[in-house]
Amino acid sequence: MPKIWTCLLMLFVTLKSFSQVGGRSTYQFLNLVASPRQAALGGKNITIYDYDPTSAIYNPSTINYKMDNNLSVNYVSYLGDVNYGTASYAYLLDRRTQVLHAGVTYVNYGNFDGYNEFGESTGNFSGGEVALSLGYAYSIPWTNFHVGANLKLISSKLEQYNSLGGALDIGVTYLYEDWDLVIAGVVRNMGTQFTPYHEIYEDLPLEVDFGVSQLADGVPIRWHITLENMQQWKLAFRNTARDETDLSGNVIEDDPGFFNNLLRHTVLGAEIFPEGGFNLRLGFNFRRSEELRILDQRSFAGLSGGFAIKFNKLRLSYTYARYHAASSTSFFGLNLDLN
Repeated sequence: MPKIWTCLLMLFVTLKSFSQVGGRSTYQFLNLVASPRQAALGGKNITIYDYDPTSAIYNPSTINYKMDNNLSVNYVSYLGDVNYGTASYAYLLDRRTQVLHAGVTYVNYGNFDGYNEFGESTGNFSGGEVALSLGYAYSIPWTNFHVGANLKLISSKLEQYNSLGGALDIGVTYLYEDWDLVIAGVVRNMGTQFTPYHEIYEDLPLEVDFGVSQLADGVPIRWHITLENMQQWKLAFRNTARDETDLSGNVIEDDPGFFNNLLRHTVLGAEIFPEGGFNLRLGFNFRRSEELRILDQRSFAGLSGGFAIKFNKLRLSYTYARYHAASSTSFFGLNLDLN
């Protein structure tokens, strides 16, 4: 194995991070759901190892020869007036061992009415961000291991403020074809701002994910389990709205325990007829469900579902994801085999 991959693998294994999950770093759009397929499987998935080049945006080690000359374009009608999309393309360099991948992720935050501290109008402004990525994957000879990396150039414009940054993703995938088993791990968004918005340099939203998927024996179902945000164990926090008061007037504080934290790392997904011309996809995101649910009301937050239809060399995908009782999101995708 080339020395560079040995170094990257060592970095992956030994990485220690105390990164926060939300609201503590910039370029949060880098962790948006990349495709309808990923959205349908719960919003986080790093074990898709087939024709879909969009999967490489999240895990570069899934870049493989089946993606050769495949183009994927995705669009998301997100919350409010926000919309974003991704595009990706893969190209085989040699016989099944080295593949290049190019991708782009953009987000448009829409138009805003600007006001100063005195309530006087300052006109309209907008915001948007984009990340360009170049990925490379290598299948280690005589093994079932695949390693990959993405280099990303990030540009952000929010009102009059601009920022430029760079990031690196590193992934490792173990593929055991006899069992139709995929095990993967990835470290995403290791990088820095080259140019801050205003003097202060901010951290990037570093994330460590681990996943397992397998095609069920004798049943046309592929199940997926993803453990997200492994760089920080405690994702649960006290919600004062869930505090209780006993008959003596003592307040019993909401205190999420071990099992609650474990579930918040867990994302479940399943594909029915995964290798067919028509397939269904279902997913459940525990953290989204817990953080966006409404007390004493069933909102179905965290649930997602979608389907894909293949027409010769064209595959169309759609996903509906439930975020909150007041909002949901639609994902649209197109995958084209250019061979």
